[in-house]
Amino acid sequence: MDDVVSEMRQKMQKALQILQEDLSTVRTGRAMPSLVENIVVNVYGGPTTGGTKLKIKELATISVPDSQTLVLQPFDPSIIGEIQKGIMESNIGLTPSSDSQVIRISIPFLSEERRKDLIKLMKQKLENGRIAIRQIRQDTRNIVRKKHNDKEISEEQMYRIDQDIQKITDEIMIPVDEMGNKKEAELMQI
Repeated sequence: MDDVVSEMRQKMQKALQILQEDLSTVRTGRAMPSLVENIVVNVYGGPTTGGTKLKIKELATISVPDSQTLVLQPFDPSIIGEIQKGIMESNIGLTPSSDSQVIRISIPFLSEERRKDLIKLMKQKLENGRIAIRQIRQDTRNIVRKKHNDKEISEEQMYRIDQDIQKITDEIMIPVDEMGNKKEAELMQI
């Protein structure tokens, strides 16, 4: 039964990692590489071949010369157009410009209304992460109950395992709340 609980922990850690990556895409008023590094861009292919899909962090170095600017230096300058197109199609509200060597992205200051919208979005992403973690917990509980119903484990073992499942779930939820508080503080910072 320890393998079931261990597998649950791994799945919850993965859900936590996905949530963290998802939250990093919520833009604050500051330039951060995480705003664009995971945007997938279609490169090296025409309309018939489909091309190759790569993340921007695999195609360019991303630097932050000041708090309001991102600079992307593509490893291959011939794909600047594709990277710009990928950023525009990602709908994150950023407009790239290029001089055929580098791509510059100016991060506009956030209005109070936009900050509130981003906080709502962030809270929605947090809740989706919590739901994913609770679903993993429920799936694991169902496995344990089935083993109990099939007489593979005793009632006492089921109760103990259920307590372990809840303890692990509570431990995983702590970083979720911390990520939310940290992101909200970043969004409210002017």
